[in-house]
Amino acid sequence: MKESSRYNRQTILPEIGEEGQQKLLKSKVLVIGAGGLGTAILPYLAGAGVGEIGIVDDDVIDVSNLHRQVIYKTSAVGKSKVEEAKLMISELNPEIKVNTFSEKLSGKNAISLFEKYDIIVDATDNISIKYLINDACLATDKPMVYGSIFRFQGQVSVFNYQNGPTYRCLYPDENSNALNCEDAGVIGISVGIIGMFQANEVLKMILGIGEVLSGKILVYNTLKNEQQKYDFDKSDAQNISRESFEEKYNKAEVEEISFESIFEEIDDDNVLFLDVRNEDELPKISLKNKVQIPLINLESEIEKLNKDQIFYVFCQSGIRSKIAVELLQKYQFKSAKSIAGGALTMKNILKEEKI
Repeated sequence: MKESSRYNRQTILPEIGEEGQQKLLKSKVLVIGAGGLGTAILPYLAGAGVGEIGIVDDDVIDVSNLHRQVIYKTSAVGKSKVEEAKLMISELNPEIKVNTFSEKLSGKNAISLFEKYDIIVDATDNISIKYLINDACLATDKPMVYGSIFRFQGQVSVFNYQNGPTYRCLYPDENSNALNCEDAGVIGISVGIIGMFQANEVLKMILGIGEVLSGKILVYNTLKNEQQKYDFDKSDAQNISRESFEEKYNKAEVEEISFESIFEEIDDDNVLFLDVRNEDELPKISLKNKVQIPLINLESEIEKLNKDQIFYVFCQSGIRSKIAVELLQKYQFKSAKSIAGGALTMKNILKEEKI
């Protein structure tokens, strides 16, 4: 070991020792997302001496990230998250290897990325990506360390660990309409706590110590300082082969379109603007040819829609609308596209047109 003193505070723990430290140095962990959760997880994996860390994120740093993504500096606004994260890790612990992937995780790259690592960490706030991570972990037989935040509450679990329950066992409804941080709001402390819980699960698995949160979900409330742990079982038919993964995810990607480019169609009777948000979500979007069906109800009410119309689908920020478009395509709708940026972008454009 190049610096014998670097890890001595943890190697003196009888559960770790020099043997455990060698396990850490030989381990490879892939973190999906370098946002709030990711920036809490990465320093502790690096500090502990995880030998090789991969980071996947195609985003750049925005000033609105800084209150919770605390490894980034104001001077780094506009720069690549993965490259800035790598810089931080390299300064913290130059002994470890850091691989950066400035790209979006997709069905095209997930399998090849996951094959190179021992543990996959979900540090995203996108529901559809969580299902993708779960399915790719099943196809490559890798454990998935899960974390999520909703306002002041967070959740942590470990899926597909030693053939244990998966994300789909806990959340079988892929058409969930949960909000992300941008839509629901978040405080930095919440993602910090949950991210460190996730890092703890990674280290326990590598070291083979403690009780891993497999078949259990930890729910932590930061306002009440309360936590509960719930058990859940493995459900049937959760195996996903590489062939079924390829068939599911490597189809044509959902096409996005800007609201500006279709603004002149807001009065076209052949076009329907489909709002898949919940009824109480703001801002309200008033269009003559708009219908609102919450995503959770879309499949059960899909027969109400005319397959021959052109569909422009929107939600709050453009995440749930992609799921809705995939559902419309599944039912053979001829033309369906997701509006990039969702209602938040549409509101600004409609306001500008009224001025």
